Amino acid sequence: MTTTHPSDARVGVVGGGAWGTALANAAAAAGHDVTLWLRDREAARRLQEARENARYLPGVPLHRRIAATGEADALGAAATILLVVPAQTVRGVLADLKRAFAPGAAVVLCAKGIERGSDSFMSAVAAECLPGTPIAVLSGPSFAADVARNLPTAVTLAADDATLAARLAATLSGPTLRVYHTDDVRGVEVGGAGKNVLAIASGIVAGRGLGESARAALIARAFAELMRFARAYGGRPETLMGLSGLGDLVLTASSPQSRNFAFGLALGGGAVPEEAAGGKLAEGAHTAAALVALARARSVEMPVAEAVAAIVAGEASVETVIAALLARPLRGEAE
Repeated sequence: MTTTHPSDARVGVVGGGAWGTALANAAAAAGHDVTLWLRDREAARRLQEARENARYLPGVPLHRRIAATGEADALGAAATILLVVPAQTVRGVLADLKRAFAPGAAVVLCAKGIERGSDSFMSAVAAECLPGTPIAVLSGPSFAADVARNLPTAVTLAADDATLAARLAATLSGPTLRVYHTDDVRGVEVGGAGKNVLAIASGIVAGRGLGESARAALIARAFAELMRFARAYGGRPETLMGLSGLGDLVLTASSPQSRNFAFGLALGGGAVPEEAAGGKLAEGAHTAAALVALARARSVEMPVAEAVAAIVAGEASVETVIAALLARPLRGEAE
C-alpha cells in the first residue's frame, strides 16, 4: 500500500452512482480536489476520460477538480471521506476500504437506511467497522440531479462532536449546497431512514388514485410515526422538524423523481414488489422490516410503516392494508 498524507483540501468520495457523483461535483465546487472512487476500475477509467457519468447523470459534466479512480489507495490522501453507497452494502465496503483511509480521516455516511439482520443504524455499523474513526451522517431533502446541476439545496450534517459537525459542514458547503450541522446523529438518521419507508406509502396512495387529500393525510400521519420513533430512540423533536426529517419526507413523498415514491407508485398501480423497483434502488424497501422491528422493540406504534413492510414482504395486498388503516379506531390526533 502506498503511503500518503491526508490533506484538508482533498475530499474522497466512495461510490460513483448519481448521488456520489453529485456530491463529488458539490465538493469540487466548494473548492476541494476530489478523489471519486468506483469499485469497477473500467467504469472509473471511462468516467475519468469522458468527464460525464452518462449512466447516472447524463448531460452533467464532471468538475475539473475531480479525479475518478478504481484505486483504493488514492483515498488515503483525503482528510474527509464521503461514503455514498447503498445502506445494505456499507459494512462490506468499509471492510474492503478501511485500510486505505488515512488515520484520523473523518467518514461521512450518506446512505439513508437501517441494516437488515442487525437492525443497526449506519453510524453503529461504521463505528463497529472503524473503531476510533470520526463519524458523521449527511441527510436532507436533496435529489442528485439538483445538486449536480448546482441548484440550491440545503441538507444537514450530524456528528456526536459538535465541533467536528461544524467543521465538516463548512468543508462541504459551497455556492449552492448549504450544509447545516447538529450533534443529533440519531435524529438525522431516523429522519433519513424512516422517510424512505413512509414515502413508499405515499406513492401507493398516489398510484391507487386515492386523491391528494388522502395523500396529505397519509404524509401527516406518517410524520407523526416518525416523531414517535425518533423520540423512542433518542432523537430530538426539533431535528425531525427540520431538513433531515420533515423536509426530506415532504420531498421524497411528493415526487416520482424519488425512487421510493416511484416504487410505491408502481405498487399502487398493481405491480408486485419484485418488479416495482424497475431495476432501481429503493432504500425504503430494504429498510421497512428493520424499521418495524425496531419500533416494536420499544412499543412504538407505526401502522403506516407496518403496512409498507407487509406489502414489500408479500404478506399483504395493497387493498388489505388500505382497508385495515381506514378501519383503525378513531382517536385524538396527538395520540
